[in-house]
Amino acid sequence: EVTSSHEVTFRTDTTIGELDFDQYDMIILPGGIPGTPNLRACSPLMEQVKAFCEKGRQVAAICAAPSILAELGLLSGVRATCNPSKDEVLKENGALLCKDKVVVSDNIITSRGMGTAIPFGLAIVAHYLGEDKARALGENIIYY
Repeated sequence: EVTSSHEVTFRTDTTIGELDFDQYDMIILPGGIPGTPNLRACSPLMEQVKAFCEKGRQVAAICAAPSILAELGLLSGVRATCNPSKDEVLKENGALLCKDKVVVSDNIITSRGMGTAIPFGLAIVAHYLGEDKARALGENIIYY
């Protein structure tokens, strides 16, 4: 079990050591504090994040988590966004920092925080199902 910074408890049915990452289409890093430093400290996860990016596979990160991608050298010369508390980390590591709610740069999707979670999710939907389906979903949930 893992409890989030907002006291939400998640119970998993496996561990990272048991996962076959080849069966997954995307890695999504949820961010938050202490979530981001905890994710960053997980070496097996960081190896997979690097491998996904280097192979052109999808990686998405929201809130403080794009700083992980920056620290791994995966955002150098890449348009990206993050929570304002991590702007300097992105800049120091060569990211082309944007203030957009969501930035899609090839196989990497980044977003700024909880307030941008819906457009972040819709960008992921658009990647897999297309802009029309994402737009329809946005209308269905009264986002637009």
